[in-house]
Amino acid sequence: MYRLSVDCLPHVLSFLHYVNISFNYSRFRSEISSKERRIKMKALILVGGFGTRLRPLTLSFPKPLVDFANKPMILHQIEALKAVGVDEVVLAINYQPEVMLNFLKDFEAKLEIKITCSQETEPMGTAGPLALARDKLVDGSGEPFFVDEPSKYGVVVMDETTGKVEKFVEKPKLFVGNKINAGIYLLNPSVLDKIELRPTSIEKETFPKIAAAQGLYAMVLPGFWMDIGQPRDYITGLRLYLDSLRKKSPAKLTTGAHIVGNVLVDETAKIGEGCLIGPDVAIGPGCVVESGVRLSRCTVMRGARIKKHACISSSIIGWHSTVGQWARIENMTILGEDVHVCDEIYTNGGVVLPHKEIKSNILKPEIVM
Repeated sequence: MYRLSVDCLPHVLSFLHYVNISFNYSRFRSEISSKERRIKMKALILVGGFGTRLRPLTLSFPKPLVDFANKPMILHQIEALKAVGVDEVVLAINYQPEVMLNFLKDFEAKLEIKITCSQETEPMGTAGPLALARDKLVDGSGEPFFVDEPSKYGVVVMDETTGKVEKFVEKPKLFVGNKINAGIYLLNPSVLDKIELRPTSIEKETFPKIAAAQGLYAMVLPGFWMDIGQPRDYITGLRLYLDSLRKKSPAKLTTGAHIVGNVLVDETAKIGEGCLIGPDVAIGPGCVVESGVRLSRCTVMRGARIKKHACISSSIIGWHSTVGQWARIENMTILGEDVHVCDEIYTNGGVVLPHKEIKSNILKPEIVM
């Protein structure tokens, strides 16, 4: 699973009691801006999943590097953390950390934020990575740090007045509440003392102990929240994200006679004449959309080419793929990297692995290997 909650992080620090800490927010803000002392805020993002539900896209790139609204998913999180004062991001990852770091190197300089990795030698669950990364998270200052944990959520039973958490309930069969664990935590370094260096769950083992000691608090985050870990939810999440841009940063959206609704087009993409694009479309860097193309509710990733009079809806076109002339792509068709759909082909829900050529129609949802 991967989550989109870009509206939420800027509000987290406004809560005075959150996960075993209590501090004066006004003093916190003033100390952040003080020339004499700069509080160092750190964040840990758990990125160890394999992204199986987002295949075939994750066959080419680790899930956090899959594009969403024309930038890697992980970059949305890093930018949001930077916006609330985080200075250093630690990525807890269990394979190929060099791929992640090399990709993010340019963004590290651009955003002026330190990005490092803590590598697991075995899957460590949702709490184990915190213990493994202790040396990167604890610097002796005692300042809290963020955790962004994208795992399956449970229901949080809490006191609506004080925010005190009573318990977590995983996948309840009976109604116990309508507040879920969105996977964003602000932890006191002392919480690390409660976590053993072994595969362990922060929701099932660590938090229940803190809640039993009445030291766990929660807040209801404003904004929107969406699981985008599988294609259908990815497309829905794109709609929500673009709608959010419309309300908060409308200048980032593309406008014009050929645009309908919310559309995001990278400045390096080329759009031909007579196209109709939107609503809810993202067109990535270096893409070429030839004349007469119709796009709606879809993502066209970096370097893709859509030839004349093709029609794409409710689908994802992977990196450097090509859609032929008069082709029709619809119903959650997912093209992996470097897939080439021939002219006049129809695909209805096809999931196509990377580096394939599609010469015949896909009449019903199926996987093309």
